[in-house]
Amino acid sequence: MPGLKIQREESRDGLVYFELEGLLDAHNFETLEGLFEKYFAQDAYRFVIDLRRLEYVSSSGAGVFIGAVGTCQDNGGDIVLVQPSQEVREIFELLGVLQIFPVVRTREEAEEVLAKKAK
Repeated sequence: MPGLKIQREESRDGLVYFELEGLLDAHNFETLEGLFEKYFAQDAYRFVIDLRRLEYVSSSGAGVFIGAVGTCQDNGGDIVLVQPSQEVREIFELLGVLQIFPVVRTREEAEEVLAKKAK
């Protein structure tokens, strides 16, 4: 069974990019949670999360995003989701996650959303 792969990138203007691939579930959600905590400790609160290659997310995985977005917004940031796969989109719709997060098609659109929030 495939696990979770997370590619990370940081921009000069303080944006953090995660690209998730595989499955985000009860067995590995703590990995993503730990990454958010690491960046929060560095005062990074603006995230672009690419979900095109994420095949599945459990409620515990979705909970990581829900928990992190509050910290981001409390500190002037946000989390923008980029193009969730159809499977992930359906799960997020059932859980009400898509009502909480901006969802865009491209990384550039995500950067624009975060730039507008920063003003």
